[in-house]
Parts: sequence; C-alpha cells; structure tokens
Amino acid sequence: MIHDLDPRIHGALDGELDRAALTPDERALVERLDAAARALSGTPVVPGLSRRVMGIIRRPLASPVARFRRWLTSPQPVTLSLRPVYSLVIVALAVVLWRGPVPAPMLGAHEGVAQFVARFPEAHSVAVVGAFNDWRPEATPLADDDHDGVWDARVILPAGQHEYMFVVDGERWVSDPLAGRYVDDGFGRQNAVLVVRPVRSE
Repeated sequence: MIHDLDPRIHGALDGELDRAALTPDERALVERLDAAARALSGTPVVPGLSRRVMGIIRRPLASPVARFRRWLTSPQPVTLSLRPVYSLVIVALAVVLWRGPVPAPMLGAHEGVAQFVARFPEAHSVAVVGAFNDWRPEATPLADDDHDGVWDARVILPAGQHEYMFVVDGERWVSDPLAGRYVDDGFGRQNAVLVVRPVRSE
C-alpha cells in the first residue's frame, strides 16, 4: 500500500522529491509503481495530482448567494424541442398572425350569391348541379349541419338565369319543388330555374 512506503518513495511519486536524488533501487521501485498506476487507471500519473485534488475537496463551499450569482452570470445552454405536430400548429398560427384574417371573397360587378335550399330528411348526401358546374354531382355539395333534413349551400354565380337540379345520394336527380320556374331538360324532366342578381349594381 502506498501509505506504507518509504517517505522518499512516497515523495517521489507525489512529485515532492526529485527522482534523481533516489538510489537506483528506489528509482526502479518508483518506475514499477508508476507503471502499475498507469495500468490501473489507463492514464499517465500526474505528479502532485493527489495534492491538487485534495486541495479542491478541502476548499470551502460557496454560499447559496454566491452560487446563484455565478449561475446568473454564466452562460446557460438552452435546448428547445418541439414535436412535429406542435411545430406545424405554431407555423400555422404565425402565418395567420402575420397575414391577418383571410378576407372574404370579392364579388365582381356581374356576380351574385345563389342560395340553394332543399328538404330531404332521409338523404345521406345532396348536391346541386347545373351548367355552372358542368352538371357534376361532386362539384357543389349541400350541407345539413343541424341534421334536420334541410340541406343548403351558397354559391357565387354570374348574374343571370341558371338551370339546376338536386342529386340525392349520388344517383337520384330531383327537380327543386320550391322553384318558381321550370324548363324542359329535353329528357322528359324539368330543370328548376334560378335568377341570380348582381350584388353591386352599376
């Protein structure tokens, strides 16, 4: 054990005694002890290391105020980690706040708003078709937000006369029973007629 060694050997290991002052046998013993210490620790032996370590250990602990002051004046690493979903939400909010509210669509001088309303209590879907959407059922669906069987939609259309029909559940074509005017569609049925007036008069 090192604390049982000759004081000269101990002093040489701690760097307190010049190894040139040792006898050949003492120098050989010091070198063997150095080699053993290096093998155990994996790092070279630093002369006087134990004395420096003990000095740090014996140093009085700083007061809480001093430790807090040191923490305030020292740079602190900050890591911000966000999940992808939260990142998208934050980006979307930033875009909305930067751009402001989305303005309502501006109507041209020759445009108006057509409101289509139909009552189909048993329907699962209702759409309106006409020349304005190439008679495509998927183009203009109506909504029944209250689930009361009354379906409606508002559509911006050019001012003028428009023929239309309702398509119920994707396959049943029905003329609007509440329309005031009808025209023959050329296939044995009647299209309802809606007149759209311009919102802004010239």
